[in-house]
Amino acid sequence: MKAESSSAAELLAALRAEGTLERETLDRDYNARATVTAEHFNEEMRRYRQLSQPARAMNSATLDVVYDEISGQTLDIFGAAEPGESLKPVFLFVHGGYWRALSKLDSSFMAPALAKHGIATAVLDYRLAPAVSLGEIVREVRQAIAFLWRRGAHYGINPQRIFAGGSSAGGHLTGMLLANGWQANAHVPENVIKGALAISGLFHLAPIAASFVQDWISLTPQQVTELSPAEDISRMGCPLIVAFAAQEATGFGRQSRTYHKLWREAGHECDFMEIPNRNHFDVVLDLADPETKLSRALVELVRLG
Repeated sequence: MKAESSSAAELLAALRAEGTLERETLDRDYNARATVTAEHFNEEMRRYRQLSQPARAMNSATLDVVYDEISGQTLDIFGAAEPGESLKPVFLFVHGGYWRALSKLDSSFMAPALAKHGIATAVLDYRLAPAVSLGEIVREVRQAIAFLWRRGAHYGINPQRIFAGGSSAGGHLTGMLLANGWQANAHVPENVIKGALAISGLFHLAPIAASFVQDWISLTPQQVTELSPAEDISRMGCPLIVAFAAQEATGFGRQSRTYHKLWREAGHECDFMEIPNRNHFDVVLDLADPETKLSRALVELVRLG
């Protein structure tokens, strides 16, 4: 990470200091489920799966491609180029679920809308906590990017135009894809990702390790530092959109605002979007509707990238 200005140092210090707040405060600030009724939450989970079904019926769908031989995890690809067509840019979507829930079956709802703009979509499974560590989850997601770089052309994807994004825990994992250092070990260029979208993400894990989430994520102090994207702002600094819902739990909004400021403080292009009339769970479904502000912003990100 480049040398911090005083303001960046202050922002990082504030994120770290969050971990010293009372457990009761942190549990409230990071409890997204408490912001909606149980009925509403269950309905949104059904919509994730329901809205993802049309993608799996697309003629261009390629399902269950193993991207990581070690874990055996797979990804699905939608809307890629057919033989004879030019290779297409790809948006890799990383699902949320506080690192312990959901799957790629719930996560392809943006594919039909993106395909209309000539953009392919890839969605992946990663193993979930507490069966594996967060460090292993990060490794697997990074391997998906490496796979698209090495083998994407075989599937109709342009490896020079890889974009990534995710929501909630997927926003955190998107941040870890943008961090420095892993690219050399994965044998990919440092600028392998040409643009990113982080929705309602978690960018510093100090408060997470002091909250109810620690019950299944089991972070050590060293992991809190190593797995916090805010601690390692990318040197390359691809264009980034940081978005969150207006009806978020307080901690998610606070972290999104701070990560946006850190990215800008480092001299990188970063847009910020607070989506009105949305909560932590339905905001990402705006990507299924090509007319929403969030969907249009993603298309523009890829177009300019």
